[in-house]
Amino acid sequence: MPVGESFPTSLDRFLGGRVAIRQPVDGFRAGGDAMLLAAAVAAKAGESVLDLGCGVGTAGLCLLARLPEVRVVGLELQPELAALARANVLDNGAEGKFAVVEGDLAAPPDFGRGFDHVMTNPPWWVPGTTRAPRTDIKAVAHVEGEIDLSAWLKAALKLLKGKGRLTVIHRADRLGDLLAAIDGLDLGAVRVLPLWPKPGRAAIRVVVTARKGMRSPLELLPGLILHHADGRYTAAADAVLREAGALL
Repeated sequence: MPVGESFPTSLDRFLGGRVAIRQPVDGFRAGGDAMLLAAAVAAKAGESVLDLGCGVGTAGLCLLARLPEVRVVGLELQPELAALARANVLDNGAEGKFAVVEGDLAAPPDFGRGFDHVMTNPPWWVPGTTRAPRTDIKAVAHVEGEIDLSAWLKAALKLLKGKGRLTVIHRADRLGDLLAAIDGLDLGAVRVLPLWPKPGRAAIRVVVTARKGMRSPLELLPGLILHHADGRYTAAADAVLREAGALL
């Protein structure tokens, strides 16, 4: 356990070793979702990206591995995870490109003019629909609190510039909730990308993007199969998850 941490951590590598992340052993642990979220952000050099609920900084650092000329800000509620995120930023040489801000989405800091992109992996579970996680860190990250999914997206919208792009990854069985929440906001040009674990299996995740102030109709994209039947990554998934390629 590194000095100054009150809980055990592990050092894990992402994107074929390009990104090294220290994170809690027991609690919220970043994985493929963070890499897929980062891969779905279609940012240009010089644009700003806010990661809402950035955890230990995995998605932001994966984004910078692919797009080193963007600027990332991470907003994280939990002090323990924010501290790890700042350490991970330093360890990955991303200081000056990635700022971690400790704060609450219910009353976010003043970020000024807003961001070109907001990316987020909101808490997955509605309270009462799953067994409570063993640790507070995991509970806050995985179970909705005072801010439900609709309020989370509404807060994200306020932090976007006009025509800015929101990118969300979530459980596939909550796609209806996502689309219902988006339908009540000033968001359009919605694109839905299903993520299937293997051929013939139901989607487990969806990536949904939308743009502030746009009115284009919804697009259902072809999607991505992550694994062959034997468990190996498909070539398309390998390009994203090991080679730091773009998903969209």
